[in-house]
Amino acid sequence: MASIKRDIKYLNRDFSEFRSKLIDFSQTYFPNTYNDFSPSSLGIMFIEQAAYVGDVLNFYLDNQIQENFIQFARQKNNIYELAYMFGYKPKTTGVAQVDIDVYQQLPAITSGSSVLPDYTYSVTLPQNSQVVSTAGDTFLIEDKVDFSVSSSSSPTEVTVYQVSSNQPEYFLLKKTVKAISSRIKTTTFTFGSPSPFQTVNISDSNIVKILDVVDSDNNIWYEVDHLAQEMVYDSIKNTNENDPNNNLNSGEVPYLLRLKKVQRRFATRFISENLLQLQFGVGDSSNNDEEITPNSNNVGLGLPFNQNKLTEAYSPLNFLFTNTYGISPSNTTLTVRYLVGGGVSSNVAANTLTTLSTPTQFNNNNLNPTLANYIQNSISVNNPLAARGGKGPDTLEEIRQNTLAKIASQNRSVTAEDYLIRALSMPSIYGSVSKAYIEKPKLTDNQVSTIETLNLWILTKNSQNYLVSSNNTVKKNLRTYLSQNRIIGDSIEIRDAFVINIGVEFEIIVLPEFNNNDILINCIGEIQTYFDIDNWQINQPILLRDLYVLLDRVRGVQTVKNIKILNKAGFTSGYSEYEYDIEAATLNQVVYPSLDPSIFEIRYPNRDIKGKVVPL
Repeated sequence: MASIKRDIKYLNRDFSEFRSKLIDFSQTYFPNTYNDFSPSSLGIMFIEQAAYVGDVLNFYLDNQIQENFIQFARQKNNIYELAYMFGYKPKTTGVAQVDIDVYQQLPAITSGSSVLPDYTYSVTLPQNSQVVSTAGDTFLIEDKVDFSVSSSSSPTEVTVYQVSSNQPEYFLLKKTVKAISSRIKTTTFTFGSPSPFQTVNISDSNIVKILDVVDSDNNIWYEVDHLAQEMVYDSIKNTNENDPNNNLNSGEVPYLLRLKKVQRRFATRFISENLLQLQFGVGDSSNNDEEITPNSNNVGLGLPFNQNKLTEAYSPLNFLFTNTYGISPSNTTLTVRYLVGGGVSSNVAANTLTTLSTPTQFNNNNLNPTLANYIQNSISVNNPLAARGGKGPDTLEEIRQNTLAKIASQNRSVTAEDYLIRALSMPSIYGSVSKAYIEKPKLTDNQVSTIETLNLWILTKNSQNYLVSSNNTVKKNLRTYLSQNRIIGDSIEIRDAFVINIGVEFEIIVLPEFNNNDILINCIGEIQTYFDIDNWQINQPILLRDLYVLLDRVRGVQTVKNIKILNKAGFTSGYSEYEYDIEAATLNQVVYPSLDPSIFEIRYPNRDIKGKVVPL
């Protein structure tokens, strides 16, 4: 019997379409076999059952396809898995942040003809000190607070607190530090025989992150983004033993940044909002390929064929292509400290974080017990502003949008602006970059750049909050910090930008009914705010017209007669060494910076801004 070619339609998607096409199919190809298509007939029952099955299958097929795309997925566990696949870690809580003022009194000591604070009684708050609000909310000061040192990253404000016989008896020291709404919790996990890719789960609400993991032998385990990542950032104290060439900068740069290859590592992921999973590697401590130094003989060691080396993409995070993925913990107990906290309720009001619950430590043990006890009791904390940033977990839409942004960035510095922002984001313990500017080198008509070279010009602040050139330690730390995200074809030259110190002189005419001194003070205050160095960037010009408009708006000023910008230079006078021809650099009421990247700075606003009231 010859086979009959059936006209099969593949466009049916729902129950009604399936039902209609099945009836048409039966009427077309089986006209004499069955022709009762009334709603109560037996044939319609079978047709509708087949249509029902087709509709259900199509629904699940569409749903499964939809759940494979981060833009359309709706099930929370699928969205979590897709986010991790693209490199984004969903947040189960949002921590609040706040500036906390920490105060300590110091006794006065006479040094020659001067009365100074006696820093032998200075105290230190250890890392992760806890501050508690009046309502019981806990905040964590992550960095150590040491009153014995003052640097650009941790300046100390000193004022006279108590006077006796017209001489200071006690000084008050103040440091402002960052704190987050978190508290530390601890759990332990015991491991027996090694097993590949072991996992353990921490079940808790509002988990912020893993603080540290230490095993029974005091070995530190490092958190990585994925188990194939072998290199991590490591901080070491800036001491003579660790770096004899740079330890002179230990006050400004307390830590050195290094890249370290580690075998004890783990990756984390949230299985749900209240369940954090830690996963360890597959190797064991006897496998020595975790300690290999890269050379031409071992790069690509795990590739099956030599020909693969021609086309393989190499990563510094796993240049060996080994399958150990770190070692697996065995016959040990891991102590895991993690942070919990955050949420909307952690946005506490101002002046409520007033209790320091972590004991402080004196930097010197040979102290008068009575005086030391008095100093200990003088330590206080407060938050002058309300905490901000506390929120609930990422919503599904936030996870989608953050994941899409992560895909676009790929955790790489691609544009010049990427390097600029990353340089400014380097943690202050490695040296704070206050100002940064990036550009391509200026080439002549006969020069051609064969690689993508970028000049990164930076400046830092000293303990007096003045802009200065960065020391070598900051530059080395910054170079290490940029290296992990640098594209292999990019070459970054870190250079010192130039500081041009200036002064301002102006003349105004005051309305008759106003006091001249009051108006001058207000005008000087406006110029000080305008030239606040935090609001200025490298290569930003001075628009004299803006200054005229600024002073014209001061209540009581009839008109601004003249504004003059002056150059201040010379180490002996406390200024930058660079002289600058302001008059030659002024064109059409705009003072332009130099061709080499530079920034204008009023170093001493109280004396370098001068005003004069002149007659009409």
